[in-house]
Amino acid sequence: MTENSSYDVVVVGGGAAGLNAALMLGRARRRVAVVDGGAPRNAPAAHMHGFLSRDGLPPDELLKIGREELAGYGVDLVDDDVTSLEPGFTLRLAGGRVLTARRVLYATGVHDDLPDLPGLRESWGTDAVTCPYCHGYEVRDRPLGVLGTEAASVEHALLVRQWSPDVVYFAHTAPPSEEDRTRLDARGIRVVEGTVTAVRRVDGKLTGVELGSRFVPRAALFIRTRTVPHDAHLRELGCAVENDVVKVDPGGQTSVPGVWAAGNVVDARATVIIAAAQGAAAAGVLNHDLVTEDVRMAIDSHGGFTPAAERAAMR
Repeated sequence: MTENSSYDVVVVGGGAAGLNAALMLGRARRRVAVVDGGAPRNAPAAHMHGFLSRDGLPPDELLKIGREELAGYGVDLVDDDVTSLEPGFTLRLAGGRVLTARRVLYATGVHDDLPDLPGLRESWGTDAVTCPYCHGYEVRDRPLGVLGTEAASVEHALLVRQWSPDVVYFAHTAPPSEEDRTRLDARGIRVVEGTVTAVRRVDGKLTGVELGSRFVPRAALFIRTRTVPHDAHLRELGCAVENDVVKVDPGGQTSVPGVWAAGNVVDARATVIIAAAQGAAAAGVLNHDLVTEDVRMAIDSHGGFTPAAERAAMR
């Protein structure tokens, strides 16, 4: 890492979106730092899926490869947490370092707010999951369950049915309507009434769901969780929020000039490959914004932006 604490862009968050954004910006010969606290959402998962050429790769291996690629382009990797983001932009880190940037790109992701059920957190990311596109194939044709936590959980159950003929919908806190019961029944999805009290595990694996004294064997449990974006700094900076998510345009720009966001922090449904693509797209728009500013500065300078000045700026 260089001692330079002044950058063209500071990317906050070192997941797929942040690393891919930094890759694009590094290749654009920008001075870039990636600040990451090392707590990815998908850390409990053994493998990631649906990423062309990387299907089945452990998530931490993708990040390792990405960080190695960035080092080849001179991107600084800062293992730390941002404690504040000030207009201008000044970023203060938990370790005491202060960074300044012309632009910032937040790719800090989300965390899942899980129901308070014994055994659920221990199963999370392995055999208690949310995304059937990410995990469904690995538990295909096995006894599956869907926990009712909200009205949309019925749709979740109907989707999970694509991967197994043996699906149980646990009504829990979201009993289905009569119309929904008809739909579930038509697809052969059994409804189990009552409140789930625990997720049972044996030898490190989920074996089923407890409803008081009742036990329903299942090999995996799907849950629609409430996702909580890590966007406090963006909100404090005044970024507009829509539907409880920081609003961005198609290029990832927020309502605050100079501030971009990409990946799960603004799109909780984005899988790894989608988050990576969003990071790349945001980086392209961001770099063009910097180019526009560079041109304006060159015009305003007395001698213009000479080749010698350009070389000096890129050192």
